[in-house]
Amino acid sequence: MSSELFDRLVEQLQRLPGIGRKTAMRLAFNIVDNREQARDFSEVLDLVWRNVGECSICRNITEKEICDICSGASRENSICIVHNPADMRSIEDAGLYRGKYFVLHGFLAPLDGMGPDELGIDKLKAMIDRFSVREVILALDSTADGEATTSYLARVLSDRDVEVTRLARGLPPGASVEFADSLTLSQAFQGRQKV
Repeated sequence: MSSELFDRLVEQLQRLPGIGRKTAMRLAFNIVDNREQARDFSEVLDLVWRNVGECSICRNITEKEICDICSGASRENSICIVHNPADMRSIEDAGLYRGKYFVLHGFLAPLDGMGPDELGIDKLKAMIDRFSVREVILALDSTADGEATTSYLARVLSDRDVEVTRLARGLPPGASVEFADSLTLSQAFQGRQKV
């Protein structure tokens, strides 16, 4: 099969995390074979591209200026800091936490261009002040980058009048919050420790 557009589609699908060449080709063939599904997929992608952005407070993905969690009055005065929106979704779906979130969209990695500005540290501090936060929970992966970011955030927040805790070691080293099951997340939240 020789189609320049098909090859471009495969290349774009390969850019997604966890998608190798064979999976990208399988997905591309499915898209080409099912035209109605392809049209629906295209319409949703266009709508997401045009309408989904970041909450101006917590950096969660939303279609509004301020997300539903930040605007919700029934949330506790604590902030759970997560690596990405997928981690936040896993914690929220488990129903273990009823406070607010802050999404870093990365880990501290100066050599890769991820510094305090890219992590939104100024927005985090403003959020702590805005909501009179009493506790900040660091719910970051227990990878080398996650640990370095946890240490950095603990230092940066030490001048604030908040208790900084981290999830307990219910998450094994090297594990991602996004893929943890509800029981593991529950144990990690219950056994969180002061940093």
